[in-house]
Amino acid sequence: MNFIKKAYCRVFQTGLRAALPFLPYREPKPLHSVGELVPLFSTLKVGRVLLVTDGGLRAMGATKALEECLSAAGVFVAVYDGTCANPTVKNVEEARRVYLDNKCEALIAFGGGSPIDCAKAVGARIAYPKKSMDKLRGLLRVLRRIPTLVAIPTTAGTGSETTLAAVITDGEKHHKYTMNDFTLIPRYAVLDPDVTLTLPPRLTATTGMDALTHAVEAFIGRSTTRETRRKALEATALVFANVQRAYANGKDREARAGMLRAAYLAGIAFSKSYVGYVHAVAHSLGGQYNIPHGLANAVLLPVVLEAYGKKVHKKLHRLAVAAGIARAEEPHEEGAKKFICAVKSMNAHMNIPTSFPEIRREDVPKMARYADEEANPLYPVPKLMNAKELEQFYYATMEENK
Repeated sequence: MNFIKKAYCRVFQTGLRAALPFLPYREPKPLHSVGELVPLFSTLKVGRVLLVTDGGLRAMGATKALEECLSAAGVFVAVYDGTCANPTVKNVEEARRVYLDNKCEALIAFGGGSPIDCAKAVGARIAYPKKSMDKLRGLLRVLRRIPTLVAIPTTAGTGSETTLAAVITDGEKHHKYTMNDFTLIPRYAVLDPDVTLTLPPRLTATTGMDALTHAVEAFIGRSTTRETRRKALEATALVFANVQRAYANGKDREARAGMLRAAYLAGIAFSKSYVGYVHAVAHSLGGQYNIPHGLANAVLLPVVLEAYGKKVHKKLHRLAVAAGIARAEEPHEEGAKKFICAVKSMNAHMNIPTSFPEIRREDVPKMARYADEEANPLYPVPKLMNAKELEQFYYATMEENK
């Protein structure tokens, strides 16, 4: 990256960091069971809600207890279960139509990051009925309050239940774009481990490593605060203590609760301190090939951390100490190496691959440009890279190179 662009990025990031104390961040109010929604909606005088989920969850009966609980209390529940793994503009518009046709008053997102992101985007379109999704993408485009949004995460990793971000795929352009607006932060987050007990091992692994990626990128960036560092350290410790337990035994309620807590904390941390090139590259892979976001993050995390080099040694060492895999008195470089090795080891233990068979060499420059556009100048990464430099991460994770 040339000097002028580097200077611009750092000035932009310094300005955002200075503004952090004055920005309207808020944390969703945590609830601990789906049953708590009945008195909540009674208090809010909400009688009609749209439940946004996906077909797989509904087919396996995951939403049945919630739907029956609300219906028995006199709350009408309209359902949109067409959300796909990487929610599209089409999903958002279909769900919005269900909301309007049924005269709904609030939104419930039930599932992983995809239904939650979809519901956020639906809220944005309700608030701005005359603006297309393309006009609402980017930073601070949704200033009007959206309908009350309750997020019920069934995976412990995305952190979407706490964040101001939503990621939506443009199916025609094969590109993901983000919405970043304070109004998109859910008002309530239901952290109920019982709804995560049936999460399959593979999703447990990739969403868990997604949570770790959020914590790590929030911690190693240049826009941290005392609060976000504390939350990121705690989230990292919780992931290391619980993700492999939850992977090995999905019915381990204590491990599931620990992972929900980790995702919640990491979500708050990266909402305020942002993420980095792991996410930018992962989003481009998702947009181009529909690679699940958690899987992309898990594969890319150790690769990107190694590329940052000595810029992150001290901070990775602190994360390693929090995770219980390094001693505080060790050299920073040694602690950083232990942390990266531990991430690789967890990935291997949970059968997460090290490459993507989908990547085609001819697609790399375009995806790198998308990653560059997303990350620079917004993400306060430890080491700045331009599109050409970002290409290394695609080549490093191409299956033909393994």
